[in-house]
Amino acid sequence: MTRLALSAIVSAFAAAAAADGPGWTPPVDAWFESPGDVYPHRILGSIPEYFVLAVRDRTGRETRVDLRDRPGPPHVFEDVAPRLADADGDGQADVVVVETDLARGAQLAVYSLRRGRLDRIAATPPIGDRFRWLAPVAIADLDGDGVTDLAYVETPHVAPRLRVWTWAPGGLTVRADLPGVTNHRIGDETISGGLRNCGAGPEMVLATPDWRGLVAVRLRADALAAGPVAGTPDAAGYAAALDCRGPG
Repeated sequence: MTRLALSAIVSAFAAAAAADGPGWTPPVDAWFESPGDVYPHRILGSIPEYFVLAVRDRTGRETRVDLRDRPGPPHVFEDVAPRLADADGDGQADVVVVETDLARGAQLAVYSLRRGRLDRIAATPPIGDRFRWLAPVAIADLDGDGVTDLAYVETPHVAPRLRVWTWAPGGLTVRADLPGVTNHRIGDETISGGLRNCGAGPEMVLATPDWRGLVAVRLRADALAAGPVAGTPDAAGYAAALDCRGPG
């Protein structure tokens, strides 16, 4: 069975599940609440970790999930902001966040508003160690096969590695990885780079580990390939690269 066929099956199942229950509408806004001080990592400068993820749907109804209410090891949201994107391919927006296990580090988590509840429907495994973080890059179909991919840089400050996961029945499965690119510096309150399409398909724009150059990374046949991009990894350089313009 092709990945496109699998995507159609997943989409149909997810859409049916999402429609369960009256009055359900997808989220149109998302934010964090309840800052905490239980995880002294401070990788995002003055941005604290948070306990609560909140969303608002098209009717104005707000729904929240509080990680303090979840049984098991303590978790926090360690992110600049939630991202609204259709991660599971059902045509409705999900919420993608960096969620951190205080003992085992960060993971990329996907939440979906279903039947009046904000449920975590998928997550990558925690990195494995305390104070290990990841910086999201893109949530998109990166190679045109009809299935959503989720990309992030794992440990962007120490031995950074770009990792790409894809949606599959039952959750997320790892698809490709590439060492030696990054998108965040310790203390920065933004995540740099992002996704562009200059006519030859989606490319992720990232920095070299020494922050002296830019690279564009493509996903092809379950492999990642990087090539240099003119410009420097500062605000102007990223803006030009993402807009498919040369520096200056």
